[in-house]
Amino acid sequence: MQKRWNCKPRPEPEAIEALCTSLGVSKDISLLLLQRGIHTYEEAQYFFRPSLGNLYDPFRMKDMDKAVNRLLAAMKKREKILIYGDYDVDGTTAVSLFFSFLSRRYSLLDYYIPDRYSEGYGISSQGIEYAHANGFTLIISLDCGIKAVEKVADATKLGVDFIICDHHRPGATLPPAVAVLDPKREDCAYPFKELSGCGVGFKFLQALSMHQGWPMRELYEFLDLLAVSIAADIVPIEDENRVFASFGLEKLNTDPRPGLRALMDISALRGELDIGKIVFTIGPRINAAGRIAHARTSVDLLVTENENMARDLAALINENNVERRSFDAYITKEALDMIEGDAYSLQAKSTVLFKNNWHKGVIGIVASRCIERFYRPTIILTESNNMATGSARSVPGFDVYNAIEECSDLLEQFGGHKYAAGLTLDLDNVDAFRTRFEEVVSRQITEEMLIPVVNVDHEIPLKRINDKFYRILKQMAPFGPGNMQPVFTSSGIRAKAESLRVMKEEHIKFIATEEGSDAEITVIGFGFAAYAEMINSGMQLSMAYNLEENEFRGTTTLQAMLKDIKFE
Repeated sequence: MQKRWNCKPRPEPEAIEALCTSLGVSKDISLLLLQRGIHTYEEAQYFFRPSLGNLYDPFRMKDMDKAVNRLLAAMKKREKILIYGDYDVDGTTAVSLFFSFLSRRYSLLDYYIPDRYSEGYGISSQGIEYAHANGFTLIISLDCGIKAVEKVADATKLGVDFIICDHHRPGATLPPAVAVLDPKREDCAYPFKELSGCGVGFKFLQALSMHQGWPMRELYEFLDLLAVSIAADIVPIEDENRVFASFGLEKLNTDPRPGLRALMDISALRGELDIGKIVFTIGPRINAAGRIAHARTSVDLLVTENENMARDLAALINENNVERRSFDAYITKEALDMIEGDAYSLQAKSTVLFKNNWHKGVIGIVASRCIERFYRPTIILTESNNMATGSARSVPGFDVYNAIEECSDLLEQFGGHKYAAGLTLDLDNVDAFRTRFEEVVSRQITEEMLIPVVNVDHEIPLKRINDKFYRILKQMAPFGPGNMQPVFTSSGIRAKAESLRVMKEEHIKFIATEEGSDAEITVIGFGFAAYAEMINSGMQLSMAYNLEENEFRGTTTLQAMLKDIKFE
């Protein structure tokens, strides 16, 4: 698939030189920092040395005082409190963090995760009925609830109060909860808007700890869970999230809680855990419980202090993940066949597919797989509880949430983010929605958005890549949205004679040499076997790549992980 290289603007030479002098780093590093908004020594210190002392005052969040006062009143009156969270990684880690911390100081607690299939996303009538029937008078919702206006009103009539902790976009009307904590509220002055749902719950507990004079170190013990939520929910790793992720990763790599350690062990992870490894190994396993069985199992795993129980639950969740992969594979094939077998779908600017027996737990994954082949906004729908329910995924630059909102008269409910959303509609409206959504996308999307993009930070000769350069580069981690791992390009490249190897008929490995210097670097290209003959012929090329370390038999070397290739 043709890709577009989007090169970030190059900072002014004077700015590069000034920061280079101030920090004592190379111009290449100076350029990368300027691209990330770092212009001074003080900003660089804040970036390279994250500190828990730099966290914002949680009471700057709208309704935080109300939330703390209501929770303390419940604890004083010995009310039963239900911790309620969504069934994805963000929701389950949020519930696990909140429950684990609060249960050390209060015993009348339980947690509730809605069933993905019988209850669906967010606050459910079943959940409220469960709370009422079992004597809970306060529900603290995490990673959900911001649009549950009617459900919260129903709960209030039953004598069940709500404190909502969410990070999704609010609707026109806020739920009638005792407190609504959401930095995306228009009337919320909290300075950082991109917390995960787990992050909002953490800020609530931070405020509670400050009010009560509890040692903050007791809360910081749970930063491993917060780091997992940040990675898996794909929120920007900048500002407070960078602090949380940095210290959470440190906790994960030194002293993770038993449940996370068990997941790391069963995933056979090697080396230091980073954001990418969470996204591709830990996150999918935590999600798998809710996709295949029930997400409460994930919370059971994450809250347990018993190592034997943690190993047993991790094994069960791993089995769920194996089953999830199977569903993922065959539904993806069916979806791609549907697109390729339909002339209208092939020429459309969007994809909307429906099949009533697709497994609801993997349709979001399938939407992402379809985008890998047909690069455009995609919605995959299946039938659940006599309704069509689906997951939407988008391409960079296109706001799929806004596009769905323009079709809201055809929907029962929807919610989500710019690049990922969920929706429910009447089965009779599926065809009308497909037509309307295609009209909206066709009107708003640009041709550029329909071409996969490789965002390039910097063009650099191979001769300037060395161990010192990479040591500083590593300190820019954790990498993720808002601070992506730098992508470099180098030109005038040829494969060293007889160095190219094809692995498993899909991947390539070769030694890149550079015209005009004696610099060399090993290149790994996953899925680039189609280019093997041209590379092996000695053709000159340009390559886009990340830098990584490779450890083999005690020796560490740098290697280039190929992202794209263009022949000159």
